[in-house]
Amino acid sequence: MADGEVAASVEPVYVVPYDPRWPGLFEIERARVEAVVGGLVEAMEHIGSTAVPGLDAKPVVDLMAGVRSLRDADRCIGPLEGIGYSYWSDDPRAYRRYFVRFADAERTARTHNLHIVETTHGFWERHLLFRDYLRTHPETAREYARLKHELAVRFRHDREAYTEAKMGFIEAVLVRARAYLQDPSA
Repeated sequence: MADGEVAASVEPVYVVPYDPRWPGLFEIERARVEAVVGGLVEAMEHIGSTAVPGLDAKPVVDLMAGVRSLRDADRCIGPLEGIGYSYWSDDPRAYRRYFVRFADAERTARTHNLHIVETTHGFWERHLLFRDYLRTHPETAREYARLKHELAVRFRHDREAYTEAKMGFIEAVLVRARAYLQDPSA
């Protein structure tokens, strides 16, 4: 599989019970990434469901690296490929650079997703807002887990459809999270 074909890899969608090792796996990977591109990265965050204690998730650790500009993100491509990441050059979202690390050379399963975005972009804000809201609202996190389990069964062999089917829930939570930021007592 060549660069740009990350999305074409066929990986079934599985949601598993929360693994308390996920934060530690993030920290290990953060150190690996920072060792090769740390001078270009302003901040690194653990995002996605593996970043929410107690939340069932696909067993893939998501990292989000914040940069000042996409020129800095482009300078990360070679070093990250050097430590085993595959760069998705055909990512339709021009505002980010997206990388995947696989468990094996056959690319049968992801272990990490790495999103590099400008820290001023809405992608950065939305992902942190969603993560932080789920961390502080366990009932919403449980609702999300139930939805993900249902969708993983329905879209076992269609990762993109699985992701798309979650968007309505995510957008509704972001509306609640923004309202909560304005008035936590509401």
